[in-house]
Amino acid sequence: MIVDISKRILIVGLGLLGGSYARVLRRFGFPISAITLEQRDIDYAIREGIIDEGSTQPDPELVGAADLIVFALYPHTFVEWIEQYQGLFKSGALITDVTGVKGSIVYRIQGMLRPDVEFIAAHPMAGREVSGVENSTDRMFSGANYIVTPTARNTPEAIETCMELGRLLGFSHVATLSPEEHDEMIGFLSQLTHCIAITLMTCNDKEHMEQFTGDSFRDLTRIARINDLMWSELFLENKSALLEQMDLFLTQFTRLKTMLEEEDVEGMRAMMRHSTERRALFDKK
Repeated sequence: MIVDISKRILIVGLGLLGGSYARVLRRFGFPISAITLEQRDIDYAIREGIIDEGSTQPDPELVGAADLIVFALYPHTFVEWIEQYQGLFKSGALITDVTGVKGSIVYRIQGMLRPDVEFIAAHPMAGREVSGVENSTDRMFSGANYIVTPTARNTPEAIETCMELGRLLGFSHVATLSPEEHDEMIGFLSQLTHCIAITLMTCNDKEHMEQFTGDSFRDLTRIARINDLMWSELFLENKSALLEQMDLFLTQFTRLKTMLEEEDVEGMRAMMRHSTERRALFDKK
């Protein structure tokens, strides 16, 4: 479906990710509309040529005309939107998302959704330490990973369309995981890393440390500039998986602490060598 540039795409939530989706898809010639809270964001996006039209309300004409709808909302807002406005969808419409947790929302939305509309979930593994459509970019997804999380309710056509969307957006790696596998993976690769960055920035409040830091601390805490409203919700939505990953981290941290206390140089060096080998696998090719 997505390769047909006559198909109309609606972005619900025109922030950093929604705006970046729109910028890329406009390059291919798709008609793009948007629904978002602030009129100034609509005005900016139209002025910059990011979208063709938009509204601050769930406009029946915009929603009803869309063949593909991308939801870039907080999890609870996404669920509430579907509950209230799914009656506006065109029959045969395909909806997808950018939500950072899956298990707690995918089955719920698929269970309440009209049978003539399909939801195929996805997670673009990309972001910046800023927000808003004005900070969106058509280069955000270059070199990044894109995860599609199908369930038994999804058709092969919807899965392939969602994967093709990821390729069009410029992601370097497009893969599929179950919602459960996704949440376990994201608990480690994204949520735990944010927990560590938050902890580092709050465990030592000595003044003026920013005058003496090196790049290692800046690199390690880059993601500590965090949207507290969004990330606290994501943590709670993935509580079980995240707590499991936090326990794994604490076990390894305690192991390193014990080796230091006991002056186990060989043990520390072995752990460092293993760390170096593992880190090489994560370098962007």
